[in-house]
Amino acid sequence: MSVETYQGSCHCGAIRFEADIDLAESSNRCNCSYCAKVRAWFVFAKGPQRLRLLHGEGVSEYRWTPPGEAEPHLTFTFCRTCGVRTFAKGHLEHLGGVFHAVSVPTLDLPPEKVAAIPVNYLNGREGRYDQEPPFPQAI
Repeated sequence: MSVETYQGSCHCGAIRFEADIDLAESSNRCNCSYCAKVRAWFVFAKGPQRLRLLHGEGVSEYRWTPPGEAEPHLTFTFCRTCGVRTFAKGHLEHLGGVFHAVSVPTLDLPPEKVAAIPVNYLNGREGRYDQEPPFPQAI
């Protein structure tokens, strides 16, 4: 597969966006305390211009600093009207610098396309993003 442009939104439509993503590159499910609580499932739009906000009057943000870290590495965006988490913005060199972690359920995709997205399970709870957690299917 290759990079394609997909549209997405929160539940009420106050936040609408489009993102350039390669769904075949896989997605991430993490077991850190935040991701586990919100059942986060992300695909990546790599690069600062790969996510474009089309409508954002309902945007609110949340920044969380993981234990042992000096600062947050993600800024989570959610809708202040319906509460849906749409995407997060961060910076990691191995992802090409600035990236957006787009919440898979917010993408306007048919169910069969969602089911075909490969999933990587990450052990964020122990700060080991290079390893699967002991119980990956539980997240």
